[in-house]
Amino acid sequence: MGKGAAIRTALKHASGEVIIIQDADLEYSPNDYSKLLTPIEKGHAKVVYGSRFKGAGKFTPLSLIANRVLTWLTNFLYSAKLTDMETCYKSIKRDIINSLDLKSNRFEIEPELTAKLLLKGYKILEVPISYYSRTRFKKIGPRDGIHAIFTLIQWHWLAK
Repeated sequence: MGKGAAIRTALKHASGEVIIIQDADLEYSPNDYSKLLTPIEKGHAKVVYGSRFKGAGKFTPLSLIANRVLTWLTNFLYSAKLTDMETCYKSIKRDIINSLDLKSNRFEIEPELTAKLLLKGYKILEVPISYYSRTRFKKIGPRDGIHAIFTLIQWHWLAK
């Protein structure tokens, strides 16, 4: 059913205090887990995103443009200061993510999650991470970008 459905299914079975979301395609390094967990463990944050732009990220040109547009739109609509809204590397306290009532089935789970966190007033701390973009066999396409834009706008207007 897609990434969103997989995350929602996993959340039903998760038992730890902190949830880490990581795609399984090896673009993100599990060696960065401590970067995502340490701010939460030390009480500095409740939500941490791994930023490919603050770290060593290499992007395909189209992916870079799409990410910049979606991040800009997120910052504009939600008065945020993110560098990488579309990162697939997130750590969130379990009680917080479970309170979001996530609905998305596909890749629009990323903007839905970010929008709902920001609407609830959570500050998202970004930490630098490593990123190694695959250039072939990407599942995300232009249609997903359009869905992401509509998702950001939808949750912004529903909150009013």
